[in-house]
Amino acid sequence: MAHIIDTLMRSTGAFIVMMFVTRILGKSTISRMTYHDFVATITLGAMTANLSINTSMNVWQVLVAIVTFSGIAYLLMALALKSRAIRKWVSGQPTVIMEDGKILESNMRKLKMTMDTLNQELREKNIFNIEEVQYAVLELNGKITVLRKPEYLPVTRKDMNLQMNKQSFPVELIMDGQIISDTCIKNHISEEWLISQAKSRSLTIGDICYAVKSSNGQLYFDRYDDRIHQPVDKE
Repeated sequence: MAHIIDTLMRSTGAFIVMMFVTRILGKSTISRMTYHDFVATITLGAMTANLSINTSMNVWQVLVAIVTFSGIAYLLMALALKSRAIRKWVSGQPTVIMEDGKILESNMRKLKMTMDTLNQELREKNIFNIEEVQYAVLELNGKITVLRKPEYLPVTRKDMNLQMNKQSFPVELIMDGQIISDTCIKNHISEEWLISQAKSRSLTIGDICYAVKSSNGQLYFDRYDDRIHQPVDKE
């Protein structure tokens, strides 16, 4: 029983420590996963696992190791922001693998990338014909970004000389049947106005699961009672 309690406490502590470390390192570490981020994530994960289940290791020693490694990772991140040379060494740099519609085989060999991998990445971007590609770049996070040839680019409203309405970022107003007061205040939306809009749709705030003011300024309400008699995947 004592071992179970010890493991429970260690696991809880490990989770709290990693949440704290992740908050310090920031969202970019989660989203980018460059060389530096990959090493930091793997190492911190191993240390946290040891803190959680390896009862033969001293808790404070593991915590010191985690704090030290987190400090190193944070320091490298800070230095990378100030120095392009350090940034290139820590994070690497993008590599062009297609230029002017031509595959750069030498760069692909350096990256140890096969044509199968390249084709798969292109298909994931809805490109099934490689002749559509003008440029392809392997980014720092391991993903490929593609610029299509002009003749394969989608037509935009600007190309058709159509009037474009200004759009704004969607604003969430109600979630789980409760008004998000902070968001309303920041966006100069009164709760009274929101309640009146709900009433005009014969709804109360408690009836609404989710409400958002979309990018085009329209209000969208999703009610708890969807009134769908035969929903898909009911079971």
